[in-house]
Amino acid sequence: MKKLFLLPTLALGTLIACSDSSSSSTAPEVPETPEVSSSSEIPTQPIESSSSTIPDQPIVESSSSVSIVDPNETYDQKKYSYYGAELSGVDQFKYGRFEARMKMVSIPGSVSSMFLYYDDSYKKEDVPWNEIDIEVLGKSKTSWQSNIITREGLPEIKKNTSSEKIHQTEYDATEDFHLYAMIWTPEYVAWEIDSVEVRRDTLGISRGTHADSDQVAFLTETETLRFNLWASQSAGWVGKFTGAELAAGPQEQLIDYVRVYTYNEATKTFALDWQDDFEGTTLSEHWATGNWQMERVNLNPDNVIVRDGMCVLQLSREANPEAL
Repeated sequence: MKKLFLLPTLALGTLIACSDSSSSSTAPEVPETPEVSSSSEIPTQPIESSSSTIPDQPIVESSSSVSIVDPNETYDQKKYSYYGAELSGVDQFKYGRFEARMKMVSIPGSVSSMFLYYDDSYKKEDVPWNEIDIEVLGKSKTSWQSNIITREGLPEIKKNTSSEKIHQTEYDATEDFHLYAMIWTPEYVAWEIDSVEVRRDTLGISRGTHADSDQVAFLTETETLRFNLWASQSAGWVGKFTGAELAAGPQEQLIDYVRVYTYNEATKTFALDWQDDFEGTTLSEHWATGNWQMERVNLNPDNVIVRDGMCVLQLSREANPEAL
């Protein structure tokens, strides 16, 4: 049976929205925002990618335990084929609350994520980029990155505007399950871990001279909810990927459940739209899978598995027959 985190304000499927600063004097203070930087190693493929006491949870063993890692191993595309995974949402959203209870992956070079993404962002030119991220990076198992990525839909604007922020934790994200959440409204974007808000960006915060420097205002497109596990080329961002940790088997990001809430702009409240507990052996109608290249890996639909009431995203490798 699933053990769910039920937020204190949740009642009869309706979640009262956190008050924005314009409507309540008790709203959380807006945290300091980092300097603007361009997105780290944005791929040319269709997708980029950017505590309270936890109740006892069932222990789910992953096949990602590695006892021996060869320190001399290097990333070798001739010897191995490397594969990642993406769970791609089908539903289109304009605002909402998005939650997932997950156990993440963190090995050198990896990105283990949950994010909202405007599907045409990769086209560039006169197409804007809209994205909101939660990412556990290969540099640290005890931190994660929140981010908003935007770009004006103008051919002369080549770089994205990003607002990466690293959040330190008291836990190892690869050892236990935690509840990750992104909240997107016209007034603010917020991030939570285990029902505790850790960051809020509000409407009107300017990060530069372009139109998309007010990132909350520039999140104008419908977005899909996605999860992926991949390896980046940017060693400075996530550590150097060698694939050595995959010698004993795949690394696995485990998704226990996903909950999606709609947002009522008039009442500023959220209502539960749907929940996926990943029962059975196949994905529900809410999902598809990715099958393109993400820097160091190819996304393989076979690396998205429904197993034991979980959706499992695998980072794996296979020996190339010609190299044997």
